Amino acid sequence: MYTIGQISSMFNIPVSTLRYYDKEGLFPDIQRNSGIRKFTDKEIETLHVIECLKKSGLEIKNIKQFMKWCSQGRETYGQRHSLFLKQKEAVEAEIQRLQKALDMIRFKCWYYEQAIKDQSEDRLNEMLPDRLPEEIQLLYNRAHEE
Repeated sequence: MYTIGQISSMFNIPVSTLRYYDKEGLFPDIQRNSGIRKFTDKEIETLHVIECLKKSGLEIKNIKQFMKWCSQGRETYGQRHSLFLKQKEAVEAEIQRLQKALDMIRFKCWYYEQAIKDQSEDRLNEMLPDRLPEEIQLLYNRAHEE
C-alpha cells in the first residue's frame, strides 16, 4: 500500500489533485486507515487510466462516468469500448495534426540551413513549390496538405 504522498511523487501529480479525484469518486474502493487514504495496485492502475484519458482530452466529468460504468459491471462493456474508440480517434487526429506541424518545422530547419549556406533564399525560392530534394519535398507537401 502507498500513501497519497508516495502516489503524488510516483505520478508527479499534486496531492490536492489526488484528493480531488477521490472526492469525485474516481477511487471508489480506496481503503482508509484512520481517515488516511491507502492506495493499492488497483488505484495505481486506475490512476494510469485516468491520466491516459485526461491526456487524450477527456474531461473529469466523462472520466467519472467511465468509472461509474466500470462499477456497473459487464453490462457497460459496450459503452466503455465506445468511449475508448472515440478517444483513440481523437488521439490519432491530434497525432496527425502534430505530425503536420513537425513536417513544417523539419522543412523550415532544412530551408534555413540552406539559406545560411547560400547566404540567400534565392535558390530555395526557385525550388518552391515542387522542385525540392525528394525527402524535403515530402515534408513540404505533407506540411501544406489541407
